[in-house]
Amino acid sequence: MVGSDRSAPGPGAWVLAARPKTLSAAAAPVVVGAGLGVFHGTGRLLPVLAALVGALLIQIGTNLANDYFDFMKGTDTEDRLGPVRVTQAGLIPPATVRRGMIVTLGLAFLVGVYLVWVGGLPIVVVGLASLVCAVAYTGGPYPLAYNGLGDLFVFVFFGLVAVGGTYWVQALALPPDVLLAGVAMGALSTAILVVNNLRDLETDARAGKRTLAVMLGRAGTQGEYLVMAGVAATVPVVGVLGFGWPLPSLAALLGLVPLLTPLRTVFSFEDPRQLNPALGQTARSVAVYGLLLAGGLALG
Repeated sequence: MVGSDRSAPGPGAWVLAARPKTLSAAAAPVVVGAGLGVFHGTGRLLPVLAALVGALLIQIGTNLANDYFDFMKGTDTEDRLGPVRVTQAGLIPPATVRRGMIVTLGLAFLVGVYLVWVGGLPIVVVGLASLVCAVAYTGGPYPLAYNGLGDLFVFVFFGLVAVGGTYWVQALALPPDVLLAGVAMGALSTAILVVNNLRDLETDARAGKRTLAVMLGRAGTQGEYLVMAGVAATVPVVGVLGFGWPLPSLAALLGLVPLLTPLRTVFSFEDPRQLNPALGQTARSVAVYGLLLAGGLALG
Protein backbone atom coordinates (compact mmCIF):
# COMPACT_ATOMS: atom_id res chain seq x y z
CA MET A 1 0.00 0.00 0.00
CA VAL A 2 1.37 3.41 -1.03
CA GLY A 3 1.96 5.54 2.01
CA SER A 4 2.62 2.72 4.46
CA ASP A 5 6.09 2.47 5.86
CA ARG A 6 7.56 -0.43 7.76
CA SER A 7 11.13 0.81 7.57
CA ALA A 8 12.83 4.11 7.00
CA PRO A 9 13.48 4.98 3.33
CA GLY A 10 17.03 4.21 2.26
CA PRO A 11 19.51 6.82 0.99
CA GLY A 12 18.94 5.65 -2.58
CA ALA A 13 15.27 6.58 -2.40
CA TRP A 14 16.11 10.08 -1.15
CA VAL A 15 18.70 10.54 -3.90
CA LEU A 16 16.03 9.53 -6.40
CA ALA A 17 13.60 12.00 -4.81
CA ALA A 18 16.16 14.81 -5.04
CA ARG A 19 16.48 14.22 -8.81
CA PRO A 20 20.21 14.94 -9.22
CA LYS A 21 19.88 15.45 -12.99
CA THR A 22 17.87 18.62 -12.36
CA LEU A 23 20.45 20.22 -10.10
CA SER A 24 22.48 21.65 -12.98
CA ALA A 25 19.60 24.08 -13.57
CA ALA A 26 20.13 25.37 -10.03
CA ALA A 27 23.94 25.38 -9.98
CA ALA A 28 24.79 26.72 -13.43
CA PRO A 29 23.19 30.19 -12.99
CA VAL A 30 25.06 30.66 -9.71
CA VAL A 31 28.33 29.76 -11.43
CA VAL A 32 27.55 32.32 -14.15
CA GLY A 33 26.83 34.95 -11.50
CA ALA A 34 30.21 34.15 -9.94
CA GLY A 35 31.94 34.49 -13.32
CA LEU A 36 30.34 37.89 -13.80
CA GLY A 37 31.57 38.89 -10.36
CA VAL A 38 35.15 38.09 -11.36
CA PHE A 39 34.70 39.86 -14.71
CA HIS A 40 33.48 43.04 -12.98
CA GLY A 41 36.08 42.81 -10.23
CA THR A 42 33.50 42.31 -7.48
CA GLY A 43 33.83 38.57 -6.86
CA ARG A 44 33.36 37.27 -3.30
CA LEU A 45 33.74 33.56 -2.60
CA LEU A 46 31.68 33.05 0.58
CA PRO A 47 28.47 34.70 -0.68
CA VAL A 48 28.77 32.70 -3.91
CA LEU A 49 29.14 29.42 -2.01
CA ALA A 50 26.14 30.31 0.16
CA ALA A 51 24.11 31.19 -2.93
CA LEU A 52 25.06 27.84 -4.47
CA VAL A 53 24.04 25.85 -1.39
CA GLY A 54 20.80 27.82 -1.12
CA ALA A 55 19.96 27.30 -4.79
CA LEU A 56 20.57 23.55 -4.57
CA LEU A 57 18.44 23.24 -1.44
CA ILE A 58 15.57 25.17 -3.03
CA GLN A 59 15.78 22.97 -6.14
CA ILE A 60 15.69 19.80 -4.05
CA GLY A 61 12.85 21.21 -1.96
CA THR A 62 10.93 22.04 -5.12
CA ASN A 63 11.50 18.53 -6.45
CA LEU A 64 10.15 17.02 -3.23
CA ALA A 65 7.17 19.37 -3.33
CA ASN A 66 6.43 18.35 -6.92
CA ASP A 67 6.72 14.67 -6.01
CA TYR A 68 4.33 15.10 -3.10
CA PHE A 69 1.74 17.43 -4.60
CA ASP A 70 1.55 15.73 -8.02
CA PHE A 71 0.83 12.47 -6.24
CA MET A 72 -1.75 14.00 -3.91
CA LYS A 73 -3.51 15.67 -6.84
CA GLY A 74 -3.65 12.38 -8.75
CA THR A 75 -1.40 13.62 -11.56
CA ASP A 76 1.29 10.99 -11.01
CA THR A 77 -0.30 7.64 -11.80
CA GLU A 78 0.84 4.26 -13.09
CA ASP A 79 0.67 5.79 -16.59
CA ARG A 80 3.57 8.13 -15.78
CA LEU A 81 6.10 8.23 -18.63
CA GLY A 82 9.01 9.93 -16.91
CA PRO A 83 11.55 8.83 -14.31
CA VAL A 84 10.32 7.25 -11.09
CA ARG A 85 8.58 9.52 -8.59
CA VAL A 86 9.18 8.15 -5.11
CA THR A 87 5.74 8.96 -3.70
CA GLN A 88 3.83 7.45 -6.62
CA ALA A 89 6.11 4.40 -6.62
CA GLY A 90 5.61 3.84 -2.89
CA LEU A 91 9.33 4.18 -2.14
CA ILE A 92 8.77 6.94 0.42
CA PRO A 93 5.43 7.63 2.16
CA PRO A 94 3.76 10.94 1.22
CA ALA A 95 3.97 12.33 4.75
CA THR A 96 7.70 11.60 4.84
CA VAL A 97 8.27 13.31 1.49
CA ARG A 98 6.35 16.31 2.82
CA ARG A 99 8.55 16.43 5.92
CA GLY A 100 11.64 16.17 3.72
CA MET A 101 10.38 19.14 1.71
CA ILE A 102 9.86 21.21 4.86
CA VAL A 103 13.29 20.35 6.27
CA THR A 104 15.05 21.08 2.98
CA LEU A 105 13.34 24.44 2.49
CA GLY A 106 13.99 25.21 6.16
CA LEU A 107 17.70 24.68 5.58
CA ALA A 108 17.49 26.95 2.54
CA PHE A 109 15.90 29.59 4.78
CA LEU A 110 18.82 29.35 7.21
CA VAL A 111 21.32 29.84 4.38
CA GLY A 112 19.19 32.76 3.27
CA VAL A 113 19.64 34.46 6.64
CA TYR A 114 23.34 34.84 5.90
CA LEU A 115 22.62 36.06 2.37
CA VAL A 116 20.18 38.66 3.73
CA TRP A 117 22.90 39.86 6.09
CA VAL A 118 25.17 40.29 3.06
CA GLY A 119 22.67 41.54 0.50
CA GLY A 120 19.97 43.34 2.48
CA LEU A 121 16.30 43.88 1.65
CA PRO A 122 16.42 42.77 -2.02
CA ILE A 123 17.53 39.31 -0.88
CA VAL A 124 14.68 39.20 1.64
CA VAL A 125 12.22 39.72 -1.21
CA VAL A 126 13.97 37.29 -3.55
CA GLY A 127 14.46 34.65 -0.87
CA LEU A 128 10.89 34.66 0.38
CA ALA A 129 9.53 34.64 -3.17
CA SER A 130 11.76 31.68 -4.02
CA LEU A 131 10.61 29.69 -1.00
CA VAL A 132 6.93 30.44 -1.61
CA CYS A 133 7.14 29.59 -5.31
CA ALA A 134 9.02 26.36 -4.56
CA VAL A 135 5.80 25.13 -2.93
CA ALA A 136 3.35 27.07 -5.11
CA TYR A 137 4.81 25.52 -8.26
CA THR A 138 2.61 22.45 -7.77
CA GLY A 139 0.94 23.18 -4.40
CA GLY A 140 -1.44 25.70 -2.94
CA PRO A 141 -4.75 27.02 -4.26
CA TYR A 142 -3.33 28.14 -7.62
CA PRO A 143 -0.38 25.90 -8.53
CA LEU A 144 1.77 27.59 -11.15
CA ALA A 145 2.58 24.42 -13.09
CA TYR A 146 -1.12 23.54 -13.37
CA ASN A 147 -2.02 26.92 -14.84
CA GLY A 148 0.53 27.43 -17.60
CA LEU A 149 2.93 29.50 -15.48
CA GLY A 150 5.63 26.91 -14.87
CA ASP A 151 7.77 28.07 -17.78
CA LEU A 152 7.65 31.68 -16.62
CA PHE A 153 8.56 30.59 -13.08
CA VAL A 154 11.59 28.67 -14.29
CA PHE A 155 12.74 31.46 -16.62
CA VAL A 156 12.54 34.08 -13.87
CA PHE A 157 13.85 32.15 -10.87
CA PHE A 158 16.43 29.92 -12.58
CA GLY A 159 17.61 32.73 -14.82
CA LEU A 160 17.15 36.35 -13.83
CA VAL A 161 16.84 35.76 -10.09
CA ALA A 162 19.58 33.13 -9.76
CA VAL A 163 22.19 34.99 -11.80
CA GLY A 164 21.13 38.43 -10.59
CA GLY A 165 20.89 37.38 -6.95
CA THR A 166 24.32 35.74 -7.02
CA TYR A 167 25.86 38.88 -8.48
CA TRP A 168 24.00 41.11 -6.03
CA VAL A 169 25.38 39.41 -2.92
CA GLN A 170 28.88 40.04 -4.28
CA ALA A 171 28.54 43.64 -5.51
CA LEU A 172 25.26 45.10 -4.18
CA ALA A 173 24.59 46.19 -7.77
CA LEU A 174 22.86 44.82 -10.85
CA PRO A 175 24.46 45.85 -14.16
CA PRO A 176 22.44 45.24 -17.34
CA ASP A 177 24.76 42.51 -18.60
CA VAL A 178 24.01 40.46 -15.48
CA LEU A 179 20.36 40.40 -16.50
CA LEU A 180 21.44 39.51 -20.04
CA ALA A 181 23.26 36.46 -18.72
CA GLY A 182 20.19 35.67 -16.63
CA VAL A 183 18.11 35.59 -19.81
CA ALA A 184 20.41 32.93 -21.29
CA MET A 185 20.35 30.72 -18.21
CA GLY A 186 16.61 31.18 -17.80
CA ALA A 187 16.03 30.15 -21.40
CA LEU A 188 18.10 26.98 -21.12
CA SER A 189 16.56 26.02 -17.79
CA THR A 190 13.13 26.53 -19.34
CA ALA A 191 14.18 24.21 -22.18
CA ILE A 192 14.55 21.40 -19.61
CA LEU A 193 10.97 21.97 -18.50
CA VAL A 194 9.79 22.15 -22.10
CA VAL A 195 11.10 18.63 -22.80
CA ASN A 196 9.55 17.35 -19.59
CA ASN A 197 6.15 18.86 -20.35
CA LEU A 198 6.23 17.82 -24.00
CA ARG A 199 6.76 14.22 -22.88
CA ASP A 200 3.87 14.49 -20.40
CA LEU A 201 1.58 16.49 -22.68
CA GLU A 202 -1.09 13.81 -23.10
CA THR A 203 -1.04 12.47 -19.53
CA ASP A 204 -1.09 16.01 -18.10
CA ALA A 205 -4.04 16.92 -20.30
CA ARG A 206 -5.96 13.87 -19.07
CA ALA A 207 -5.16 14.75 -15.44
CA GLY A 208 -6.29 18.36 -15.86
CA LYS A 209 -2.76 19.77 -15.47
CA ARG A 210 -2.78 22.71 -17.90
CA THR A 211 0.92 23.21 -18.50
CA LEU A 212 2.02 25.63 -21.20
CA ALA A 213 2.74 22.56 -23.35
CA VAL A 214 -0.89 21.47 -23.01
CA MET A 215 -1.98 24.97 -24.04
CA LEU A 216 0.44 25.27 -26.97
CA GLY A 217 0.15 21.71 -28.25
CA ARG A 218 2.95 19.62 -29.70
CA ALA A 219 4.01 21.97 -32.50
CA GLY A 220 3.93 25.06 -30.30
CA THR A 221 5.98 23.37 -27.59
CA GLN A 222 8.54 22.18 -30.14
CA GLY A 223 8.80 25.79 -31.30
CA GLU A 224 9.29 26.96 -27.72
CA TYR A 225 12.26 24.61 -27.32
CA LEU A 226 13.84 25.99 -30.49
CA VAL A 227 13.29 29.59 -29.34
CA MET A 228 14.90 28.90 -25.95
CA ALA A 229 17.97 27.43 -27.66
CA GLY A 230 18.10 30.42 -30.01
CA VAL A 231 17.98 32.89 -27.13
CA ALA A 232 20.86 31.12 -25.40
CA ALA A 233 22.88 31.21 -28.64
CA THR A 234 22.30 34.95 -29.06
CA VAL A 235 23.27 36.11 -25.58
CA PRO A 236 27.08 35.59 -25.70
CA VAL A 237 27.24 37.41 -29.03
CA VAL A 238 25.25 40.34 -27.62
CA GLY A 239 27.45 40.29 -24.52
CA VAL A 240 30.66 40.55 -26.54
CA LEU A 241 29.39 43.16 -28.99
CA GLY A 242 27.26 45.23 -26.65
CA PHE A 243 28.76 44.88 -23.18
CA GLY A 244 32.45 44.25 -23.73
CA TRP A 245 32.47 40.64 -22.60
CA PRO A 246 35.79 38.96 -23.38
CA LEU A 247 35.94 36.85 -26.54
CA PRO A 248 36.41 33.59 -24.58
CA SER A 249 32.84 33.97 -23.33
CA LEU A 250 31.79 32.94 -26.85
CA ALA A 251 32.98 29.46 -25.86
CA ALA A 252 29.56 29.14 -24.24
CA LEU A 253 28.21 28.47 -27.72
CA LEU A 254 30.03 25.13 -27.61
CA GLY A 255 27.76 24.26 -24.71
CA LEU A 256 24.85 24.27 -27.12
CA VAL A 257 26.34 21.50 -29.27
CA PRO A 258 24.90 18.83 -26.92
CA LEU A 259 21.47 20.33 -27.65
CA LEU A 260 21.56 19.12 -31.25
CA THR A 261 20.67 15.55 -30.30
CA PRO A 262 17.69 16.39 -28.07
CA LEU A 263 16.59 19.00 -30.61
CA ARG A 264 16.26 16.29 -33.24
CA THR A 265 14.41 14.08 -30.76
CA VAL A 266 12.01 16.88 -29.79
CA PHE A 267 10.98 17.31 -33.43
CA SER A 268 10.93 13.65 -34.46
CA PHE A 269 9.81 11.52 -31.48
CA GLU A 270 6.98 9.05 -31.90
CA ASP A 271 6.84 7.62 -28.37
CA PRO A 272 6.94 10.25 -25.57
CA ARG A 273 9.33 7.99 -23.64
CA GLN A 274 11.95 8.81 -26.28
CA LEU A 275 12.13 12.26 -24.68
CA ASN A 276 13.54 10.91 -21.40
CA PRO A 277 17.15 10.87 -22.72
CA ALA A 278 16.55 14.31 -24.26
CA LEU A 279 15.71 15.62 -20.79
CA GLY A 280 19.10 14.58 -19.41
CA GLN A 281 20.92 15.82 -22.50
CA THR A 282 19.31 19.24 -22.18
CA ALA A 283 20.23 19.42 -18.50
CA ARG A 284 23.86 18.58 -19.33
CA SER A 285 23.87 21.32 -21.95
CA VAL A 286 22.77 23.83 -19.30
CA ALA A 287 25.71 22.79 -17.11
CA VAL A 288 28.28 22.92 -19.91
CA TYR A 289 26.99 26.24 -21.26
CA GLY A 290 27.03 27.80 -17.79
CA LEU A 291 30.55 26.59 -17.02
CA LEU A 292 31.92 27.81 -20.35
CA LEU A 293 30.21 31.19 -20.07
CA ALA A 294 31.41 31.68 -16.50
CA GLY A 295 34.92 30.53 -17.38
CA GLY A 296 35.08 32.80 -20.41
CA LEU A 297 33.97 35.78 -18.35
CA ALA A 298 36.31 35.05 -15.45
CA LEU A 299 39.41 34.11 -17.41
CA GLY A 300 39.01 36.38 -20.41
